[in-house]
Amino acid sequence: MNESRLDKIRDLLVYIYDREQGARAFDALLRLIPKEMGKGSPDGHREPLSEKDACLIAYGDILSPPNGDEPPQAALARLAAFLEARNCGSFSYLHILPFHPYSSDDGFSIIDYRKIDPRLGGWDDIASLAREYKPVFDLVLNHGSVKSAWFISFLKNEESHRDWYITKPADFDVSPVFRPRTLPLLTPFLRSDGSTVFVWTTFSSDQVDYNFANPEVLLEFIKIFFEYTRHGARIVRLDAVAYLWKEDGTSCIHHPKTHAIIKLLRALIDYLELDVLILTETNVPHEENLSYFGEGDEAHLVYNFALPPLVLHAAVSGDAGPLRDWARTLPAPGEGPVFFNFLASHDGVGVLPAKGLIDDRSFQKTLDTVLERGSLLSYKDTKDGLVPYEINCSYLSAVAPPSLGNTEERARAFLCCHAVLFALAGLPAVYFHSWIGSEQWVEGPGLCGYKRAINREKPRIDLVEEALGDERSLRAAVYVGFKKMLAFRRAEGPFAPGVPQKILPAGGSVFALARGPDRSGRHVLCLQHFGSRPENYRLAGAPALETLARQGIGSEILLSPRETRWIGYGGGRDISVLRI
Repeated sequence: MNESRLDKIRDLLVYIYDREQGARAFDALLRLIPKEMGKGSPDGHREPLSEKDACLIAYGDILSPPNGDEPPQAALARLAAFLEARNCGSFSYLHILPFHPYSSDDGFSIIDYRKIDPRLGGWDDIASLAREYKPVFDLVLNHGSVKSAWFISFLKNEESHRDWYITKPADFDVSPVFRPRTLPLLTPFLRSDGSTVFVWTTFSSDQVDYNFANPEVLLEFIKIFFEYTRHGARIVRLDAVAYLWKEDGTSCIHHPKTHAIIKLLRALIDYLELDVLILTETNVPHEENLSYFGEGDEAHLVYNFALPPLVLHAAVSGDAGPLRDWARTLPAPGEGPVFFNFLASHDGVGVLPAKGLIDDRSFQKTLDTVLERGSLLSYKDTKDGLVPYEINCSYLSAVAPPSLGNTEERARAFLCCHAVLFALAGLPAVYFHSWIGSEQWVEGPGLCGYKRAINREKPRIDLVEEALGDERSLRAAVYVGFKKMLAFRRAEGPFAPGVPQKILPAGGSVFALARGPDRSGRHVLCLQHFGSRPENYRLAGAPALETLARQGIGSEILLSPRETRWIGYGGGRDISVLRI
């Protein structure tokens, strides 16, 4: 088996480069593999994802110290203390957003991949968190900081990094290239000899793209990947990976050699029997996103980018129809790739993944509404001009504004969205600010100079704790609701990622699905009602309806406005009900 896996690694390198370069890269790669590797959980015997797994997404310094904290506690230690008091078993995975020294983009413009930002702490703090959680690390493959030692060496025209970045003539035709930003694709830099070089910058002038056509670049990042696994990473998130390989005359997105590099990382995991999963981050239309599963030989998990805008539309418009229609097309749960389901993140809510899934006119009304509620809109450049790229918002502020009424109503509307997230097959992930019920940071974009800051506030930990301790606050209502939903989820086997799911008949504002049976024969009926008026839901199509009938559940269920109701039944256990 290992020989065939080695052959696959060799074949991929030959495909990515050529026979001669690929063979040399293969020999160099074998020398990179640390001797202690290859002693992990054999592929196929890795602890599977279960109903007990959920992921929390947080910056290492997402909580600021309280006033008078002298000297201030290291940020990662402060986060760890907060989680120790507040997690209560809710989250098993912890995605710590980039924790390296950086120059911009809140961590995604990395200066040194081997160091921890001293403001956060050190590798000991990461190790401490890894003892309590399964860590998710970001491997920012596509680009790095202009202030890195690598790029400084490149500007000096030193041989060690001479070919590490992509350069083009000033008049290079950029028109075929898919652009996720409105900024120029090429950025001029002055070399130490006084010459000007134009470097490829997909995302910003501070983030220079690596040249993966140079095997040395790929080998360096494989070395970093190995180091991450030794530091305890259980999921490695490949940031902006869709843009990795560039070829003149193409769109430079989803290139076959980009897919081959992901397959290579997967093949290394299989060969070395590493207990780590690959997660790809590709904020693109749904069908394109699915391609990163490959044929079961690429990502273990793929971000479910269509979910955030579809749920947002259902919550804002009261129409769950597009969400239902899309959910019916999802691959059946089972062995193999798993969706990384999320609603909010450190970035905005992508608009492109909803393309073709929601009527343009209807979705425009949703966009207009969230803009009225204080959200912002970012654009990308296309041949046809600027088009919306993402909604920048606090998800809570977008779907549950003060106009809905009291704290309880707002929390229920927000939690109904997350009930969909937790009910669907996959690994659910919750952004820290959603978990603690944060509204949008209105001053953020003006203070920081970019729109995504609206959802990246770093509130004082003492003020957050004070609000969570006040049962009348919105933060407390949201936090308690999350705690209840995740506790219910952990107790019900049908929520495991591989257990079947069925989207049930419903109309208008109701999103209904059933999970099960699990191995014990247990089912869960999940009802989420996005409407502002009571709704009678007639049970139809749910598995083992006779079991529900025997346990006193009638053929109709009256749902309150924005209510979530989950019902666990069968499998030789009593009925269980969650109602929010």
